[in-house]
Amino acid sequence: MSADKNLERGDQAPQPRVGTRSPPPLAASRSTSPVDAIARKQAREQRDAQVRGVTSIDAMRNAIKRVARDLPAITAVPRLGMLDAKAFRAQAAKGLPFLITGMVERWPLSALTPQTLRERFSHLQVRARVGDYINTAFAADRAMQDMTMLEYLDLVAAGAGDLPPYLGNLELRELNSLCYWPAYFSKMGPPRFWLGPAGTVTPLHCDYDDNIFAQIWGTKRIFLAPPHHDEFLYPNEANAILFGSPFDPEAPDFDKFPMARQATTIECIVGPGDMLYVPAGWYHQVRALTFSLSANRWARAVPYSLGGEPSLVQRR
Repeated sequence: MSADKNLERGDQAPQPRVGTRSPPPLAASRSTSPVDAIARKQAREQRDAQVRGVTSIDAMRNAIKRVARDLPAITAVPRLGMLDAKAFRAQAAKGLPFLITGMVERWPLSALTPQTLRERFSHLQVRARVGDYINTAFAADRAMQDMTMLEYLDLVAAGAGDLPPYLGNLELRELNSLCYWPAYFSKMGPPRFWLGPAGTVTPLHCDYDDNIFAQIWGTKRIFLAPPHHDEFLYPNEANAILFGSPFDPEAPDFDKFPMARQATTIECIVGPGDMLYVPAGWYHQVRALTFSLSANRWARAVPYSLGGEPSLVQRR
């Protein structure tokens, strides 16, 4: 669901000075030896750890899963009223997801309509996920297509293909002034926007950063699973702070993924005006039930569920 992460958050349209989480394709002259690949991976993880103020990303991941084993079981995501930063942080420290109602409906962007995208933002350069972007969600070579916002909306209206094209994880800076993000995190990545019709899907995955997800227009269904249940979800590492899962909680195939029977999944409907907190390490799958516009931001610090664990915090 910022500029310093890598593969998972890289659907970035070609705009000046815009960060991307996807590394550029390797040049032909660049070394691709296993030793160099390991060195680049280690350097990237060191940068990620430094940004978050932790000793290592691996230690942070393990701590998140260890703490999650003591979480109480929940069957539904609680819906809460408006929270100030202090109240939010106290709630987030419990390590469980929750919804905040009414927060996003105050944003100017919420008062606009999809037609506004045609009238005011048709010129924006975007990068659309096309083709089978579900099964290739965390691959470096998934199909992407650059176009304008108007061309994207026309493509959606044409309704071609089994899977509707999706604008996912884009920095659309022209929309930023129309959003009023609360100061829940002391350090946040830039806003990312997600736009598409009913049927667009972000498959099951987890990010090892705290996340606030704002539903601006439309309705989405989100399935969540706790961090320590990754042992049942056949995770694949995209990078140190993103893991994907081939298991589909909407259409579970227990013959292919028998251990997934032991995973707890919680269904949550997110409607216009809602803001969902997804704690670091929680797996989530997102499907648009209607034409939807969403936005999210990731924290850049020790996750709240870890309570500033001294053994993880870098010494300054």
